[in-house]
Amino acid sequence: MAEIAVTVVIDRLLSLLTEEAILLRGVHTEVEDIKRQLLFIQAFLKDADAKAEKGDTISHGLQAWVQELRETTYSIEDLFDEYIHHFANRPRRSGVIFDFLSKVSCLIAKLKPRHEIASKVKDLKLKVGKLHEESSRYGFISSFEQESGGNSETINDQWRDPRVKALFIEEAEIVGIESPKGELINWLVEGAAELTVISVVGMGGLGKTTLAKNVYDNKKVVERFVCRAWITVSQSFKMEMVLQNMIKQFYETMKEPIPEGMDAMDVISLVFWEFIKSVLPDKGTGSRIVITTRHVDIVRESRFHHVYNLQPLPPESSRELFCKKAFQGSRCPSELEKISIDIVKRCAGLPLAIVAIGGALARKQNNKLDWQKFNESLGSQLESNPHLESISKILSLSYNDLPHYLKPCFLYFAIFPEDYSINCAKLIRLWIAEGFVKGKKGMSLEQRAEEYLNELIHRSLVQLSELDNRGRIRRCKVHDLMREIILKKAEELSFCHVLGDEDSSFNGKFRRGSVQKGTNTIAVETIHRNAQIRSLLLFDMDAVPMPMTDISFTNFKLLKVLDFEDAPLDSGDKSKMLPMSIGKLQNLQTLDLKQSLVDALPVEITKLKKLRHILVYSYHPNPKGGFSTARGVRIGEGIGSMLDLQKLCHVEANNGRGLIEELGKLRQLRRLGIVNLTEEDGPSMCASISNMKCLESLDMFSKDDGILNLQNISDPPRYLRNLGLQGGLSRLPDWLPVLQNLVRVVLVNSKLSYDPMEVLEALPNLLNLGLSNAYGGECFCFTELGFQKLKILRLFGMKGLKTLKIHEGALPVLEHLEIEPSPQMEVPSGIRLLKTLTRIHFFSMPREFSYSMLPQDGQNYHIVEHVPNVFFHEFHADGHTILSLR
Repeated sequence: MAEIAVTVVIDRLLSLLTEEAILLRGVHTEVEDIKRQLLFIQAFLKDADAKAEKGDTISHGLQAWVQELRETTYSIEDLFDEYIHHFANRPRRSGVIFDFLSKVSCLIAKLKPRHEIASKVKDLKLKVGKLHEESSRYGFISSFEQESGGNSETINDQWRDPRVKALFIEEAEIVGIESPKGELINWLVEGAAELTVISVVGMGGLGKTTLAKNVYDNKKVVERFVCRAWITVSQSFKMEMVLQNMIKQFYETMKEPIPEGMDAMDVISLVFWEFIKSVLPDKGTGSRIVITTRHVDIVRESRFHHVYNLQPLPPESSRELFCKKAFQGSRCPSELEKISIDIVKRCAGLPLAIVAIGGALARKQNNKLDWQKFNESLGSQLESNPHLESISKILSLSYNDLPHYLKPCFLYFAIFPEDYSINCAKLIRLWIAEGFVKGKKGMSLEQRAEEYLNELIHRSLVQLSELDNRGRIRRCKVHDLMREIILKKAEELSFCHVLGDEDSSFNGKFRRGSVQKGTNTIAVETIHRNAQIRSLLLFDMDAVPMPMTDISFTNFKLLKVLDFEDAPLDSGDKSKMLPMSIGKLQNLQTLDLKQSLVDALPVEITKLKKLRHILVYSYHPNPKGGFSTARGVRIGEGIGSMLDLQKLCHVEANNGRGLIEELGKLRQLRRLGIVNLTEEDGPSMCASISNMKCLESLDMFSKDDGILNLQNISDPPRYLRNLGLQGGLSRLPDWLPVLQNLVRVVLVNSKLSYDPMEVLEALPNLLNLGLSNAYGGECFCFTELGFQKLKILRLFGMKGLKTLKIHEGALPVLEHLEIEPSPQMEVPSGIRLLKTLTRIHFFSMPREFSYSMLPQDGQNYHIVEHVPNVFFHEFHADGHTILSLR
């Protein structure tokens, strides 16, 4: 864990030093010296971490040194960030390069960073020299030596591997594997004669090894194959030893003598799978290879390849397994029923956790209070309770195996609360703001970060929570117990600290703060003592206290992320405006105040030239279904100078055309939301949008549902994917058909006099369409070739609508349909043609409309009988009732 702390800082520091070296040529030698010294330190820390991961005892002296090194390295990063902070505050005058460099040199002399950096470098040199002298005592070698030499401890790794215990589990103790076991056996004993690879994929602790061993020992499998071998591969395996072990087992199962000279054979290969392919060629004899892995991409190119994604145990099986371990198969005492359910829920279907925690509780008295204390302290129990050691070891394997560039990204999940579903776009914003994402030629940072996230998912470390209608990841999470593991690592590294009601008096240092629950003023004081923090996020806050929004802004000069989403701002007055001190946050890249009730930003916000994301809006849900209304934020002129802005939503257009014209200067904008537009604002708005070549998402709301005058966008943004228009339209904009990349369109209160489907159905990539009071006619017509990719269709507020004509071939992949009809609307008979529909929601239907679709005697039941889920929503004075057709 020492190496990752230093690596994070090295990556960040080297980036800063490289950028500054271009300007500050006079300190080039110092730049190179710092780089060389830190890389030398890093080489030793790789070996220290390797020994720590295997459970070797690390002396207290070395631990203290590593901590001091980490703090010193952080101080260097702080020093450079503070320099850049002051540098950004100085106006840059035009002039000759020599004068510019002279001013920079004067600035350095005034702030003394060069002297302080040099002092830190000297300290590091002394400490590295001391570490080098003591390395023989600790048995450490540098990573350069590791690359050139072998690992003498490989032979013992299999005995250190906690997964070996899975090989000795009694079958009577196994729960919930019959279905996957049967499928795997079928793949092994039947199927093609070609060599077939079967990958059992899932996160650590899910029971992959237990399942595979149970299948391996199955009588059908034993009888099917002439020779078999079970191989455990450690992270530091040697190819020749794997091959020797495999061949010996083959001869043993065939009951033949092992050939002489086996121990002298040599194998050279770089990648395990490439090696396995080379020694087990496909001879068309029905051979099978089963791999248990956390990495879904371990085998890619085999044509005969099955992937079995092992799922967590369902609640019933989880409960059964827990009771087997905690109560030796007896029934759960009634007084422990609720707490048992809570504990099993936290295990989230992970057999390893259920068995270990159940076994630990079996050693306790069946006392409700003791069990509650155990549950509340589960995080510390994972660290201190020897009966839970296997959980930490197994789950830590995946983290330890990560490449260095993914470790800080994964540690960032510790910032979020337990069982929290994380918005992936938000997560990516945070990674980029922190500098965790490294650029790659031909890719944006956002695309690169998405690759990082996909890799974490493929390694079974991150779980999918929700997909969008394009099949891309919308939300994700980590297993609660994995979060406990990485939270401990993150706090040990001073990477982040979580402040809740129970432990807000923390006195240590940390780089990122997460305040969760309540309005704890002690947490505010703790945050205030850590002025060097880079990110501050709030979760489940009743209100944001004044000290956190006023005094702290002045102190947090190095802050990059300020996230107060869903935390109501207590500003002490009715204006709900951020304080002017926000202008001090020169390093800020992300300002997230969604649903915080902030309705105004001070003009000082325009001083923040590094700001990439301003997200300050509130949505007010429609209590009767349909689309939410949006409220924006007031912002003064000067926004056009914030050239790095990528997301700005939602701002009010009330301050005149000056604001709208300034928006046209923001050429990097990818998302824009603007509210309270008037018809007179149209020409200026169209001119500004024409300048936004990178725009991907655009939402525009008229004032008081007035007219949106948007016909004159001369050069519409070609990459636009999301378009939302709320306001009157005389006709659909002429530029709309040009936007071939649109995947989502929402039209609200458009009040068109003609059926817009003829235009909309021709958009080739449209996946999601929402219309509310968009058309005043009686019929929507969906033609045979219309909406070839549409998956979601929502129709609301068309009071005069009577008929939906759906022709054969229309909407061929529609999955989700929502309708709020007029009282005269007929049940659309064309629904029976929509074979891919999985869900229909009808809102505020007349009773006879709903009754006509009842399974018993409903004359229109045949229209919807193929749809698995049909729901009817009724709104009344007491609330909202949802009825299911079946």
